[in-house]
Amino acid sequence: MYICENTKCMQTDILIRKKYKKILPHLNERQTRIVLAADAESMGRGGLSKVSKLSGVSRVTLNIGIRELASVPVKKDTTNERIRKEGGGRKKETEKNTNLEKVIEEIVSPHTMGDPMKPLLWTNKSLRNIADAAKNMGYNISHKLAGVILKNSGYSLQGNRKTHEGGKHIDRDTQFNYINELAKGFLGNSDPVISVDCKKKELIGNFKNAGKEWHSKGKPTTVKVYDFIDKNLGKAIPYGVYDVANNEGWVSVGISHDTASFAVSTIRNWWEEMGKEKFSESKRLFITADGGGSNSSRSRLWKIELQVLADEIGKEITVSHFPPGTSKWNKIEHRLFSHITMNWRAKPLTNIQLVVDLIAATKTSKGLKVKSKLDKGVYEKGVKVSDEKLRKINIIKSEFHGEWNYTIKPIL
Repeated sequence: MYICENTKCMQTDILIRKKYKKILPHLNERQTRIVLAADAESMGRGGLSKVSKLSGVSRVTLNIGIRELASVPVKKDTTNERIRKEGGGRKKETEKNTNLEKVIEEIVSPHTMGDPMKPLLWTNKSLRNIADAAKNMGYNISHKLAGVILKNSGYSLQGNRKTHEGGKHIDRDTQFNYINELAKGFLGNSDPVISVDCKKKELIGNFKNAGKEWHSKGKPTTVKVYDFIDKNLGKAIPYGVYDVANNEGWVSVGISHDTASFAVSTIRNWWEEMGKEKFSESKRLFITADGGGSNSSRSRLWKIELQVLADEIGKEITVSHFPPGTSKWNKIEHRLFSHITMNWRAKPLTNIQLVVDLIAATKTSKGLKVKSKLDKGVYEKGVKVSDEKLRKINIIKSEFHGEWNYTIKPIL
């Protein structure tokens, strides 16, 4: 290791460092190696370490330069000479295996966590475990490459944040894996898999919307100080359907109430407008949903409305609910809703049609497409479903948490 201790030596090093800063940017890789190698040889013992430290070029590279000095004859003009052969250099593993990013996503997907209002994702699997899992699938990659792929896909290492109150369900992780395996089976058979949920209700009017946009300096958009609901304009209720296979979304913007009838009506609209054309040959549909809200696992009306839909489209509808307190794991949150929020950031939602238009204009670099439509239907709250009606549902409950996982078949 090179160490300079006296004043004269330090002054010399400063001059050499300045020289390298001036000359090296004008040299190609080969020329840099040769110039630095010549300097190192001229300095004698310790020259290699000294030049490496002052130039920032590794000793390995300098040794290559020394070998080139010893073996390659000097040429008068090398300015037009290629450093590498045309097309030279190893191809990236991601270029050789175009499915590699998809494979890594599949590996971490059952264990993915994320804030639905941000595109940031993170995984609780280590890079080495991810690389090992990829190797078991036939992809020989290093843990470093796994990290690069995750970073390019929007993942990052995160610490813990205290936000959760109460304990988690004992079968939470098992249910995640159950949903993941079921979804893989449907997708592998080209059957539709959709994620559904109701986005946060939005006040209509000249109210503040979170986020920032570019404006002329000192000329921000002015909005109302207080967020009291405008009784004439009301609220927008966006209920969404996300098609996992095709990276497409449908959002019905309601103006009445977020009920099970509204939720299933949105799924029906998605089927008629987007799903029917792509999945006409399929005989079944898989829905992943939260455990509460309008699509609650305990809602009788939700199951009644799904029976009506199954009869209408002639397909089995399989439903899996996420365990209590895990709604953020539903794919629609970070695949659709987060991008809608970013698209209308800092834009006051002054009328209901603007909400519909902004949702429909949502796009991503990965090809997300969204359609949206205003639903003017009036959905009654507090609809009761009798035991007799409930018994008429053609429902088959799974042996594993039948309250979360069940299939509703058409009544012939």
